[in-house]
Amino acid sequence: MKLPDKKGYFGEFGGKFVPETLCWCLKELENAYFRVKKDKRFVKEIDFYLREYAGRPTPLYFAKRLSKYLGIKVYLKREDLLHTGAHKINNTLGQVLLAKYMDKRRIIAETGAGQHGVATATVATLFGFKCDIYMGEEDIKRQKMNVFRMKTLGARVCPVRSGSKTLKDACNEAIRDWVTNVKDTYYLLGSVVGPHPYPLIVRDFQSVIGREAKYQILKKEGRLPDYLVACVGGGSNAIGLFHPFFKDKKVKFIGVEAGGLGLSSFNAASLVKGSIGILHGAKSFVLQDKFGQIENTHSVAPGLDYPRVGPEHAFYKKIGRAMYATVNDNQALEGFKLLSELEGIIPALEPAHAIYYLKEIAKRKKNSLVILCLSGRGDKDLEIVRKWGS
Repeated sequence: MKLPDKKGYFGEFGGKFVPETLCWCLKELENAYFRVKKDKRFVKEIDFYLREYAGRPTPLYFAKRLSKYLGIKVYLKREDLLHTGAHKINNTLGQVLLAKYMDKRRIIAETGAGQHGVATATVATLFGFKCDIYMGEEDIKRQKMNVFRMKTLGARVCPVRSGSKTLKDACNEAIRDWVTNVKDTYYLLGSVVGPHPYPLIVRDFQSVIGREAKYQILKKEGRLPDYLVACVGGGSNAIGLFHPFFKDKKVKFIGVEAGGLGLSSFNAASLVKGSIGILHGAKSFVLQDKFGQIENTHSVAPGLDYPRVGPEHAFYKKIGRAMYATVNDNQALEGFKLLSELEGIIPALEPAHAIYYLKEIAKRKKNSLVILCLSGRGDKDLEIVRKWGS
């Protein structure tokens, strides 16, 4: 089965649920992407910048002390070592080159934790684009250093004061901007969400994670892993790891969502606690009330604070290809400390959720071979952690 199909569906999920004013924008984007992805010059240019600028391939690191502590064998896919400190640059480099091929002049983006915003500002500067980043006012307060980094890189950070003032609302404002300025503006969406073809485009650019991991684990261990584990908000780092292993049925996928404060009304676990609905142009699992109104979300990790998930994840859940679980704020902070104190690696709070979940795997199956996507480093979260512990 080819996923997504021509209409952008992963099974029943995905598609394009957008006003007519956006249909032309998306068709232009789709046509351009399918044209350039077959262009050898385009592929060669992406490979060059991923290698020479971003720092690929990233290591697959055996976490010896963490493995001994847990009783399972853990390898970390070190996306935190990339330029800008997270996996986000895999996608932003690909999309900014697409924007260049489409002859756009301005880049806009949304951001929550700020890592996508930083990566977007970075590549926009690299290729000489004007750049505006939409960010919820609440996230601006939580991620002051990343806001400063974006401004240092020449981007304008646009505060969003509507709704919950987080990632959902930043997406809304970015879409409004795109509709108004589509002739010269490229919307560089940061995760495997939104209407078709965005979930496909972002997945393709992030799949470098899984392709490298598969080659590396076979070289190091002579076999595929028992589990792939990654945090899931919108879901780009997880799909990037999972997708190249999709046909390897013995490899189990585990996506870890944000359980927030541990209360049903204060979380961001759309796969575990949501229902099927439509948000930001596509059908997927959404956190909504019985009237279909989008619920406010919470996570100590700003990058997971989003009320829906990418349609490919929804499809994986529906067919049983992946299992999704939750980890709450306190547990994520425990995962943060666990990796910091055992391996000397300070993780972002987003993958800290997945790190904590390794304990659950260890309870079920000792001596398992696990690859965990360490999607970002924790510089941006040190102030959150400091305040949480005080």
